[in-house]
Amino acid sequence: MPDCVQDAGSWCATLYRWTSNDFLAQHADTLVSKTVAITVIVVVAVLFRWLAHRAIGRMVDGATNGRFTALVGRARRLRPGGRGAAAPADPGTQRRAQRARTIGSVLRSIVSAVVLLVAVMMVMNELGYPLGPLLAGAGVIGLAIGFGAQNLVRDFLSGMFMLLEDQYGVGDVVDVGEAVGTVEAVGLRITTIRDIKGTVWYVRNGEILRVGNMSQGYAVAVVDLPIAHHADVEEATELAGRTATERAAQDDIAGDVLEVPEVLGVDKIGPEGVTLRITVRVSPGRQWAVQRALNGAITDAFDDHGIPRPMVFPGAALDGPTQKQN
Repeated sequence: MPDCVQDAGSWCATLYRWTSNDFLAQHADTLVSKTVAITVIVVVAVLFRWLAHRAIGRMVDGATNGRFTALVGRARRLRPGGRGAAAPADPGTQRRAQRARTIGSVLRSIVSAVVLLVAVMMVMNELGYPLGPLLAGAGVIGLAIGFGAQNLVRDFLSGMFMLLEDQYGVGDVVDVGEAVGTVEAVGLRITTIRDIKGTVWYVRNGEILRVGNMSQGYAVAVVDLPIAHHADVEEATELAGRTATERAAQDDIAGDVLEVPEVLGVDKIGPEGVTLRITVRVSPGRQWAVQRALNGAITDAFDDHGIPRPMVFPGAALDGPTQKQN
């Protein structure tokens, strides 16, 4: 029986009375003090993690639903040349919300890992384990892992900066080199892109050296119109501009057109003929639909007015204006 049992009211006497165990009674004060200290560490760690996650959640909510975001979206919808109050929500708002949620998730994971690591180290220190050798061993292991996972770290950092800089988001049409298509998913390590043929490309963020985003902010529909060398360029240019303006005002594409079509004139002169160019600023991702609509309308107008086209074989004899058969 330990001598401390004779001390009435002590933890030693109490624990011996409860358990009749000499070892527990002899180390009662240490056990109680360590238990209290470890409990305080765990409670503080859990409370700090909860507060940090709550703060991160409030920041993410503020970034996605705050007054600033709403005002920015409203200003963009009502900007000159826009579609007014009837326009749908700014597509960039969804991308910003997704980016904020992704960064918030990463921050929560980092906070949880740091809090857990610090709490474990403090508990081990309370239990009397030497932390020096443990930290040295962890440093060596971390260095080895770092050398072996350089590509993983590079992909992760590239994904973080890509999200922070808003280079692209889900739904954007991008050119990242080998893969050109629509972004289906954006992660911290992998970006998923589906091309026009339906092939899904999984692109590592660390391997993306440059990004061409064809649907951020606005897009430009480019219409190239080939005509023959002997065609009246002035008449063709005037007809193309008038037709493009009329077609852009029709209901099926009017909501996608942000500005009046601009006739740039002669863009190229080649052995087969002359190429006229028209451009029009449109909503993101709608440039191809508008381009097809304008091409069809201007082609019909050229046929109706007898504007000659380039010959398939430049050496062949030139025929007169081809009239559209009714």
